[in-house]
Amino acid sequence: MKYLLKSCTAALASLSFVTQVAAAEPLKALGNGEGAVSIVAWAGYIERGESDKSYDWVTAFEKETGCKVSVKTAATSDEMVSLMNEGGFDLVTASGDASLRLIAGKRVQPINTDLIPSFKNVDLRLQKGPWYTVNDVHYGVPYLWGPNVLMYNTDAFKGKAPTSWKVVFEEETLPDGKSNKGRVQAYDGPIYVADAALYLMAHKPELGIKDPYELNEDQYKAALDLLRGQRKLVSRYWHDAMIQIDDFKNEGVVASGSWPFQVNLMQADKQKIASTFPEEGATGWADTTMLHVDSEHPNCAYMWMEHSLQAKVQGDAAAWFGAVPSVPAACKGNELLTDEGCATNGYDHFDKIKFWRTPTAKCATQRECVPYHRWVSDYIGVIGGR
Repeated sequence: MKYLLKSCTAALASLSFVTQVAAAEPLKALGNGEGAVSIVAWAGYIERGESDKSYDWVTAFEKETGCKVSVKTAATSDEMVSLMNEGGFDLVTASGDASLRLIAGKRVQPINTDLIPSFKNVDLRLQKGPWYTVNDVHYGVPYLWGPNVLMYNTDAFKGKAPTSWKVVFEEETLPDGKSNKGRVQAYDGPIYVADAALYLMAHKPELGIKDPYELNEDQYKAALDLLRGQRKLVSRYWHDAMIQIDDFKNEGVVASGSWPFQVNLMQADKQKIASTFPEEGATGWADTTMLHVDSEHPNCAYMWMEHSLQAKVQGDAAAWFGAVPSVPAACKGNELLTDEGCATNGYDHFDKIKFWRTPTAKCATQRECVPYHRWVSDYIGVIGGR
């Protein structure tokens, strides 16, 4: 709870949307590397072989460029925004619910894609993603994308995948004959309100929700009511991937929204864990490597962005995290990802995923929507039992 309060307070302070974002001048030409680059990243995004020697896309980069890579792991988008507001970092692997906030808050700078030759190889569906492109100006380069999956314990579900998110939102008896109460988890970022809204889109169509990030007052109230009911079932609101893994191993948790990263690690550890893409669809993330406006190592940062789009790096990173690479060429011929990996990780689900983005009062499907600062304060209230 203290973690959520701190990160969300920082997020509120940074949340200032404007209709026109004045673009600063991007870098005109690359110079010599400065010897270092610091990255704020999701867990599992920047690997140097310490967890598994097969997964290392840092060591070769350091040898080739002389840029020493340091990583600060962040657990939520709000924490990423907070860290970038504090400064001292060069890059961030921001999801769509953080990237526009960073742009509007002038915490990141425009990118000269001409200095990143491999940008032309990025999936056309991502090259002008509205979560990082404003007024045709790019504020980063795509990294990885994928769905938030429903992770479950195969023993508790008797080997049959649950078909609906109902198992984490409403009390029910699971196939093992026990209630789900106290055996499920929920994500502790305010963006999780969208997961509730997505569930209601399917189960309460009379609410008229067309977009889980664009909610009027009645729709928003219904989502909060669902989350308040869910609180009676939740054993923990998770934000740390490794703690969630421990809870599934040792604390009796059997179902939760999760990332493929946790699923992969637990399956590699021979745990009785699987994941599924429920019938209601899923929220998801399309992450962008973005450059801090006051970066001390911009040349090394540009070198890293180019490196991050190499097909081998993309395939290895996607295999490790259980994500989809932003460069389609990575889907073939990668030993770690395999030729089936992209399909397994959701390549063909792109149009079914509701990608994270920051809710704003001005919206396309409603006259007026509930803005993100309300999501922040109200979700803190839900977790606190209000």
